[in-house]
Amino acid sequence: MKAVFLTLMLLFVVTGAHTQVPTMDFDQLKPRLSTEDDSLYVVNFWATWCVPCVKELPEFEKINEVYSDRKVKVLLVSLDNPRHMDSRVMPFIQEHNLQSEVILLDDPQSNRWIPMVDESWSGAIPATIIFNKNSRSFYEKVFTYEELENIVEAKLR
Repeated sequence: MKAVFLTLMLLFVVTGAHTQVPTMDFDQLKPRLSTEDDSLYVVNFWATWCVPCVKELPEFEKINEVYSDRKVKVLLVSLDNPRHMDSRVMPFIQEHNLQSEVILLDDPQSNRWIPMVDESWSGAIPATIIFNKNSRSFYEKVFTYEELENIVEAKLR
């Protein structure tokens, strides 16, 4: 039993898999949705049960990898039910080897916080905010890598 546990722990360390996903309410997340520093932030709202979300996640992962040395930070905000952290969210993160930062938003008052993310947001996912200290754009759509890259490049100029 100890050998199996140690093997699993070593696997997590070697693969860089997330060992813990922070859970927060919107008030805790809100400061992460604006910045005064020189970084560009790409924040994607998604869920494991959302087929279009899952389809586009590799594109965000690629942005995270390709732009890791250019002050671009990707944050994946899971809207999964917190009760599913161990049964769905963590296995999904490990299975897909997500390297971007992941948090789980646990705030049932979505009618309060959705318009605080963006007034135009209907609440549908996937939804993405791309911002830096000079600009902010909101997208309620599925992205291709090329679309994301074009936006990131334009905002980095």
